[in-house]
Amino acid sequence: MKKALITGITGQDGSYLAEFLLEKGYDVHGVIRRSSVDYRERIAHLEGHPHFHLHYGDLSDSMSILSVVSTVRPDEIYNLAAQSHVQVSFDVPEFTADVDATGVLRVLEAVRLSGLKDTCRIYQASTSELYGKVEEVPQNENTPFHPYSPYAVAKQYGFWIVKEYREAYNMFCCSGILFNHESERRGETFVTRKITLAAARIAQGKQDKLYLGNLSSLRDWGYARDYVECMWLILQNDKPEDFVIATGEQHSVREFCQLAFHDVGIELEFVGEGMNEKGIDKATGKTVIEVSPDFYRPTDVVNLWGDPSKAKRELGWNPTKTTFEQLVKIMVDHDMKKVAVERAEEHIKTNLAEYLEKGVIK
Repeated sequence: MKKALITGITGQDGSYLAEFLLEKGYDVHGVIRRSSVDYRERIAHLEGHPHFHLHYGDLSDSMSILSVVSTVRPDEIYNLAAQSHVQVSFDVPEFTADVDATGVLRVLEAVRLSGLKDTCRIYQASTSELYGKVEEVPQNENTPFHPYSPYAVAKQYGFWIVKEYREAYNMFCCSGILFNHESERRGETFVTRKITLAAARIAQGKQDKLYLGNLSSLRDWGYARDYVECMWLILQNDKPEDFVIATGEQHSVREFCQLAFHDVGIELEFVGEGMNEKGIDKATGKTVIEVSPDFYRPTDVVNLWGDPSKAKRELGWNPTKTTFEQLVKIMVDHDMKKVAVERAEEHIKTNLAEYLEKGVIK
Protein backbone atom coordinates (compact mmCIF):
# COMPACT_ATOMS: atom_id res chain seq x y z
CA MET A 1 0.00 0.00 0.00
CA LYS A 2 1.43 3.36 -1.06
CA LYS A 3 1.59 6.20 1.46
CA ALA A 4 0.67 9.72 0.42
CA LEU A 5 1.15 12.88 2.47
CA ILE A 6 -1.04 15.88 1.64
CA THR A 7 -0.43 19.37 2.97
CA GLY A 8 -3.48 21.60 2.73
CA ILE A 9 -5.74 18.58 3.12
CA THR A 10 -8.57 20.65 4.62
CA GLY A 11 -8.82 22.76 1.46
CA GLN A 12 -10.87 22.21 -1.66
CA ASP A 13 -8.14 20.37 -3.59
CA GLY A 14 -6.83 18.49 -0.56
CA SER A 15 -10.22 17.01 0.26
CA TYR A 16 -10.86 15.87 -3.31
CA LEU A 17 -7.34 14.44 -3.59
CA ALA A 18 -7.72 12.54 -0.31
CA GLU A 19 -10.94 10.94 -1.60
CA PHE A 20 -9.28 10.11 -4.92
CA LEU A 21 -6.22 8.48 -3.33
CA LEU A 22 -8.27 6.47 -0.83
CA GLU A 23 -10.24 5.07 -3.76
CA LYS A 24 -6.90 4.17 -5.37
CA GLY A 25 -5.97 2.14 -2.27
CA TYR A 26 -3.50 4.60 -0.71
CA ASP A 27 -2.78 5.12 2.96
CA VAL A 28 -3.47 8.86 3.15
CA HIS A 29 -1.85 11.21 5.66
CA GLY A 30 -2.76 14.87 5.94
CA VAL A 31 -1.09 17.85 7.60
CA ILE A 32 -3.39 20.23 9.48
CA ARG A 33 -2.77 23.34 11.54
CA ARG A 34 -3.94 23.59 15.14
CA SER A 35 -6.91 25.91 15.50
CA SER A 36 -9.60 26.55 18.10
CA VAL A 37 -12.06 26.92 15.22
CA ASP A 38 -13.20 23.79 13.40
CA TYR A 39 -12.30 24.10 9.71
CA ARG A 40 -12.40 20.40 8.80
CA GLU A 41 -15.86 20.29 7.24
CA ARG A 42 -14.45 19.24 3.85
CA ILE A 43 -12.78 16.13 5.29
CA ALA A 44 -15.08 15.33 8.24
CA HIS A 45 -16.61 12.42 6.31
CA LEU A 46 -13.16 10.82 5.96
CA GLU A 47 -12.19 10.88 9.62
CA GLY A 48 -12.43 7.39 11.07
CA HIS A 49 -11.45 5.75 7.78
CA PRO A 50 -8.77 3.13 8.62
CA HIS A 51 -6.39 4.52 5.98
CA PHE A 52 -6.90 8.22 6.69
CA HIS A 53 -4.62 9.93 9.21
CA LEU A 54 -4.04 13.53 10.31
CA HIS A 55 -0.90 15.14 11.73
CA TYR A 56 -0.35 18.61 13.14
CA GLY A 57 2.15 20.77 11.27
CA ASP A 58 2.60 24.06 9.45
CA LEU A 59 4.57 25.08 6.37
CA SER A 60 5.96 28.04 8.34
CA ASP A 61 7.50 25.62 10.87
CA SER A 62 10.33 23.55 9.38
CA MET A 63 10.66 21.28 12.41
CA SER A 64 7.02 20.20 12.27
CA ILE A 65 7.29 19.42 8.55
CA LEU A 66 10.50 17.46 9.05
CA SER A 67 8.90 15.54 11.92
CA VAL A 68 5.81 14.57 9.91
CA VAL A 69 7.79 13.57 6.80
CA SER A 70 10.33 11.50 8.77
CA THR A 71 7.53 9.78 10.75
CA VAL A 72 5.20 8.99 7.84
CA ARG A 73 7.98 8.34 5.29
CA PRO A 74 5.60 8.79 2.35
CA ASP A 75 5.97 7.50 -1.20
CA GLU A 76 4.29 10.65 -2.53
CA ILE A 77 3.86 14.17 -1.19
CA TYR A 78 1.30 16.62 -2.54
CA ASN A 79 2.13 20.12 -1.33
CA LEU A 80 -1.20 21.93 -1.69
CA ALA A 81 -0.98 24.15 1.39
CA ALA A 82 -0.72 27.88 0.68
CA GLN A 83 -2.07 31.32 1.35
CA SER A 84 -4.01 31.02 -1.88
CA HIS A 85 -6.02 34.22 -2.17
CA VAL A 86 -4.48 36.72 -4.60
CA GLN A 87 -6.19 39.79 -3.13
CA VAL A 88 -5.23 38.80 0.42
CA SER A 89 -1.59 38.49 -0.65
CA PHE A 90 -1.48 42.28 -1.05
CA ASP A 91 -2.59 42.61 2.57
CA VAL A 92 -0.27 39.94 4.04
CA PRO A 93 2.68 39.75 1.61
CA GLU A 94 5.23 38.59 4.19
CA PHE A 95 3.07 35.71 5.42
CA THR A 96 2.31 34.77 1.81
CA ALA A 97 6.03 34.64 1.01
CA ASP A 98 6.82 32.59 4.11
CA VAL A 99 4.24 29.90 3.32
CA ASP A 100 4.02 29.91 -0.48
CA ALA A 101 7.74 30.36 -1.18
CA THR A 102 9.86 29.23 1.77
CA GLY A 103 7.27 26.63 2.73
CA VAL A 104 8.01 24.74 -0.48
CA LEU A 105 11.71 24.72 0.39
CA ARG A 106 10.88 23.32 3.84
CA VAL A 107 9.05 20.39 2.28
CA LEU A 108 11.88 19.63 -0.13
CA GLU A 109 14.49 19.83 2.63
CA ALA A 110 12.40 17.61 4.91
CA VAL A 111 12.38 14.93 2.22
CA ARG A 112 16.12 15.27 1.61
CA LEU A 113 17.06 15.29 5.29
CA SER A 114 14.83 12.27 5.99
CA GLY A 115 16.78 10.22 3.45
CA LEU A 116 13.80 9.97 1.09
CA LYS A 117 15.12 11.90 -1.89
CA ASP A 118 15.45 8.75 -4.02
CA THR A 119 12.10 7.20 -3.11
CA CYS A 120 9.60 10.01 -2.46
CA ARG A 121 7.87 11.78 -5.34
CA ILE A 122 6.74 15.36 -4.73
CA TYR A 123 3.98 17.35 -6.37
CA GLN A 124 4.00 21.13 -5.95
CA ALA A 125 0.76 23.04 -6.52
CA SER A 126 1.82 25.87 -8.78
CA THR A 127 -0.49 28.42 -10.37
CA SER A 128 -1.46 30.17 -13.58
CA GLU A 129 -0.91 33.44 -11.72
CA LEU A 130 2.79 32.93 -12.59
CA TYR A 131 1.94 34.18 -16.08
CA GLY A 132 0.44 37.33 -14.60
CA LYS A 133 0.73 40.14 -17.11
CA VAL A 134 0.60 37.57 -19.86
CA GLU A 135 3.11 37.64 -22.69
CA GLU A 136 1.46 34.88 -24.75
CA VAL A 137 -2.06 33.51 -25.25
CA PRO A 138 -2.79 30.73 -24.51
CA GLN A 139 -0.14 29.91 -21.92
CA ASN A 140 1.82 26.65 -21.93
CA GLU A 141 4.84 25.17 -20.13
CA ASN A 142 7.23 27.37 -22.16
CA THR A 143 5.43 30.69 -21.78
CA PRO A 144 7.55 33.29 -19.90
CA PHE A 145 6.40 34.15 -16.37
CA HIS A 146 5.41 37.68 -15.42
CA PRO A 147 4.00 37.43 -11.87
CA TYR A 148 1.70 40.31 -10.98
CA SER A 149 0.93 39.93 -7.26
CA PRO A 150 2.76 39.00 -4.03
CA TYR A 151 1.05 35.61 -4.28
CA ALA A 152 2.36 35.01 -7.80
CA VAL A 153 5.89 36.14 -6.91
CA ALA A 154 5.96 33.75 -3.94
CA LYS A 155 4.66 30.92 -6.10
CA GLN A 156 7.36 31.63 -8.68
CA TYR A 157 10.02 30.95 -6.04
CA GLY A 158 8.22 27.68 -5.24
CA PHE A 159 8.25 26.70 -8.91
CA TRP A 160 11.97 27.41 -9.37
CA ILE A 161 13.12 25.80 -6.11
CA VAL A 162 11.33 22.59 -7.15
CA LYS A 163 13.16 22.72 -10.48
CA GLU A 164 16.46 23.34 -8.69
CA TYR A 165 16.06 20.35 -6.34
CA ARG A 166 15.08 18.18 -9.31
CA GLU A 167 18.31 19.08 -11.09
CA ALA A 168 20.66 19.43 -8.12
CA TYR A 169 19.61 16.31 -6.18
CA ASN A 170 17.93 14.24 -8.91
CA MET A 171 14.70 14.28 -6.90
CA PHE A 172 11.36 13.36 -8.48
CA CYS A 173 9.63 16.66 -7.86
CA CYS A 174 7.23 18.39 -10.25
CA SER A 175 4.98 21.41 -10.46
CA GLY A 176 1.45 21.41 -11.77
CA ILE A 177 0.64 24.86 -13.13
CA LEU A 178 -3.05 24.89 -12.29
CA PHE A 179 -5.37 27.34 -13.90
CA ASN A 180 -8.49 28.40 -12.01
CA HIS A 181 -10.18 25.33 -10.60
CA GLU A 182 -13.49 25.65 -8.84
CA SER A 183 -16.11 23.50 -7.13
CA GLU A 184 -18.89 23.50 -4.59
CA ARG A 185 -16.12 23.25 -1.96
CA ARG A 186 -14.41 26.46 -3.08
CA GLY A 187 -13.96 29.06 -0.33
CA GLU A 188 -16.78 31.60 -0.22
CA THR A 189 -14.45 34.59 -0.71
CA PHE A 190 -13.35 33.40 -4.16
CA VAL A 191 -15.19 35.10 -7.00
CA THR A 192 -16.88 32.03 -8.49
CA ARG A 193 -18.32 30.86 -5.18
CA LYS A 194 -19.22 34.43 -4.32
CA ILE A 195 -21.26 34.55 -7.53
CA THR A 196 -23.06 31.21 -7.09
CA LEU A 197 -23.91 31.93 -3.46
CA ALA A 198 -25.19 35.41 -4.33
CA ALA A 199 -27.31 34.03 -7.18
CA ALA A 200 -28.87 31.50 -4.80
CA ARG A 201 -29.48 34.10 -2.10
CA ILE A 202 -30.94 36.67 -4.49
CA ALA A 203 -33.22 34.03 -6.02
CA GLN A 204 -34.45 33.05 -2.54
CA GLY A 205 -34.85 36.61 -1.26
CA LYS A 206 -31.89 36.54 1.14
CA GLN A 207 -29.70 39.10 -0.67
CA ASP A 208 -30.43 42.16 -2.80
CA LYS A 209 -27.28 42.73 -4.78
CA LEU A 210 -23.87 41.30 -5.68
CA TYR A 211 -20.79 43.54 -5.86
CA LEU A 212 -17.86 42.46 -8.05
CA GLY A 213 -14.64 43.81 -9.56
CA ASN A 214 -13.65 43.66 -13.23
CA LEU A 215 -16.43 41.80 -15.08
CA SER A 216 -14.30 41.55 -18.22
CA SER A 217 -11.49 39.53 -16.58
CA LEU A 218 -10.92 36.31 -18.52
CA ARG A 219 -10.19 32.99 -16.85
CA ASP A 220 -9.76 29.32 -17.72
CA TRP A 221 -12.11 27.65 -15.22
CA GLY A 222 -12.13 23.90 -14.57
CA TYR A 223 -13.55 21.49 -11.99
CA ALA A 224 -11.24 20.85 -9.02
CA ARG A 225 -12.45 17.26 -8.70
CA ASP A 226 -11.12 16.57 -12.22
CA TYR A 227 -7.85 18.40 -11.62
CA VAL A 228 -6.70 16.23 -8.69
CA GLU A 229 -6.59 13.26 -11.06
CA CYS A 230 -4.01 15.13 -13.14
CA MET A 231 -1.94 15.84 -10.00
CA TRP A 232 -1.78 12.10 -9.39
CA LEU A 233 -0.97 11.32 -13.03
CA ILE A 234 1.97 13.74 -12.91
CA LEU A 235 3.57 11.67 -10.13
CA GLN A 236 2.90 8.40 -11.99
CA ASN A 237 4.80 9.66 -15.04
CA ASP A 238 8.07 7.99 -16.02
CA LYS A 239 10.08 11.16 -15.47
CA PRO A 240 9.59 14.31 -13.37
CA GLU A 241 8.22 17.14 -15.47
CA ASP A 242 6.07 20.23 -15.03
CA PHE A 243 2.60 20.40 -16.58
CA VAL A 244 -0.06 23.01 -17.27
CA ILE A 245 -3.39 21.85 -15.85
CA ALA A 246 -6.21 23.71 -17.59
CA THR A 247 -9.27 23.21 -19.80
CA GLY A 248 -8.07 25.17 -22.81
CA GLU A 249 -11.28 27.23 -22.70
CA GLN A 250 -11.71 30.84 -21.60
CA HIS A 251 -14.66 32.71 -20.11
CA SER A 252 -15.24 36.12 -18.53
CA VAL A 253 -16.54 36.87 -15.05
CA ARG A 254 -19.58 38.31 -16.83
CA GLU A 255 -20.25 34.96 -18.56
CA PHE A 256 -19.95 33.13 -15.23
CA CYS A 257 -22.55 35.50 -13.75
CA GLN A 258 -24.95 35.03 -16.66
CA LEU A 259 -24.82 31.24 -16.37
CA ALA A 260 -25.11 31.18 -12.57
CA PHE A 261 -28.09 33.52 -12.51
CA HIS A 262 -29.69 31.65 -15.43
CA ASP A 263 -29.46 28.44 -13.39
CA VAL A 264 -31.52 30.04 -10.58
CA GLY A 265 -34.10 31.39 -13.02
CA ILE A 266 -32.82 34.96 -13.43
CA GLU A 267 -31.92 36.21 -16.91
CA LEU A 268 -29.36 39.03 -16.81
CA GLU A 269 -28.80 42.00 -19.07
CA PHE A 270 -25.58 43.98 -18.65
CA VAL A 271 -25.62 47.72 -19.28
CA GLY A 272 -22.92 50.37 -18.98
CA GLU A 273 -19.15 49.98 -19.09
CA GLY A 274 -16.25 49.67 -16.67
CA MET A 275 -17.02 50.90 -13.17
CA ASN A 276 -20.54 51.85 -14.28
CA GLU A 277 -21.51 48.43 -15.59
CA LYS A 278 -24.54 46.78 -14.00
CA GLY A 279 -26.30 43.44 -14.26
CA ILE A 280 -30.06 43.83 -14.44
CA ASP A 281 -32.77 41.21 -13.92
CA LYS A 282 -34.64 41.34 -17.24
CA ALA A 283 -37.91 40.23 -15.66
CA THR A 284 -38.03 42.86 -12.90
CA GLY A 285 -35.66 45.58 -14.11
CA LYS A 286 -33.91 45.37 -10.74
CA THR A 287 -30.13 45.84 -10.57
CA VAL A 288 -28.67 42.70 -9.01
CA ILE A 289 -24.97 43.15 -9.90
CA GLU A 290 -22.81 46.24 -9.53
CA VAL A 291 -19.10 46.91 -9.94
CA SER A 292 -17.21 48.12 -6.86
CA PRO A 293 -13.71 49.65 -6.75
CA ASP A 294 -13.12 47.71 -3.53
CA PHE A 295 -12.65 44.54 -5.58
CA TYR A 296 -10.05 45.90 -7.98
CA ARG A 297 -6.48 44.80 -7.22
CA PRO A 298 -3.43 47.12 -7.25
CA THR A 299 -2.20 45.04 -10.20
CA ASP A 300 -4.73 42.77 -11.89
CA VAL A 301 -4.35 39.77 -14.17
CA VAL A 302 -7.03 39.91 -16.85
CA ASN A 303 -6.29 37.21 -19.45
CA LEU A 304 -5.47 33.70 -18.22
CA TRP A 305 -5.97 30.87 -20.72
CA GLY A 306 -4.15 27.56 -20.42
CA ASP A 307 -2.98 25.10 -23.06
CA PRO A 308 -3.29 21.55 -21.61
CA SER A 309 -1.95 19.83 -24.74
CA LYS A 310 1.06 18.32 -22.96
CA ALA A 311 -1.03 16.81 -20.15
CA LYS A 312 -3.50 15.40 -22.68
CA ARG A 313 -0.74 13.98 -24.86
CA GLU A 314 1.69 12.60 -22.28
CA LEU A 315 -0.60 11.76 -19.34
CA GLY A 316 -3.79 10.87 -21.17
CA TRP A 317 -5.74 13.34 -19.05
CA ASN A 318 -9.14 14.67 -20.14
CA PRO A 319 -9.37 18.36 -19.09
CA THR A 320 -13.02 18.79 -20.07
CA LYS A 321 -14.59 15.78 -18.39
CA THR A 322 -16.79 18.38 -16.68
CA THR A 323 -17.81 21.25 -18.98
CA PHE A 324 -17.88 24.90 -17.93
CA GLU A 325 -21.68 24.87 -17.99
CA GLN A 326 -21.80 21.72 -15.86
CA LEU A 327 -19.32 23.19 -13.38
CA VAL A 328 -21.43 26.32 -12.85
CA LYS A 329 -24.59 24.23 -12.45
CA ILE A 330 -22.93 21.92 -9.90
CA MET A 331 -21.93 24.94 -7.82
CA VAL A 332 -25.29 26.68 -8.16
CA ASP A 333 -27.28 23.55 -7.27
CA HIS A 334 -25.15 23.08 -4.15
CA ASP A 335 -25.59 26.68 -3.06
CA MET A 336 -29.34 26.69 -3.73
CA LYS A 337 -29.63 23.78 -1.29
CA LYS A 338 -27.29 25.48 1.17
CA VAL A 339 -29.32 28.69 1.19
CA ALA A 340 -32.60 26.73 1.49
CA VAL A 341 -31.24 24.96 4.57
CA GLU A 342 -30.11 28.27 6.05
CA ARG A 343 -33.59 29.73 5.49
CA ALA A 344 -35.22 26.71 7.12
CA GLU A 345 -32.92 26.98 10.14
CA GLU A 346 -33.70 30.69 10.48
CA HIS A 347 -37.43 29.93 10.29
CA ILE A 348 -37.12 27.32 13.05
CA LYS A 349 -35.13 29.69 15.28
CA THR A 350 -37.65 32.49 14.73
CA ASN A 351 -40.61 30.27 15.55
CA LEU A 352 -38.83 28.83 18.56
CA ALA A 353 -38.13 32.31 19.91
CA GLU A 354 -41.79 33.29 19.44
CA TYR A 355 -43.05 30.16 21.18
CA LEU A 356 -40.69 30.74 24.10
CA GLU A 357 -41.79 34.35 24.38
CA LYS A 358 -45.48 33.38 24.35
CA GLY A 359 -44.92 30.54 26.82
CA VAL A 360 -46.13 27.92 24.35
CA ILE A 361 -43.01 25.92 25.17
CA LYS A 362 -40.67 26.16 28.15
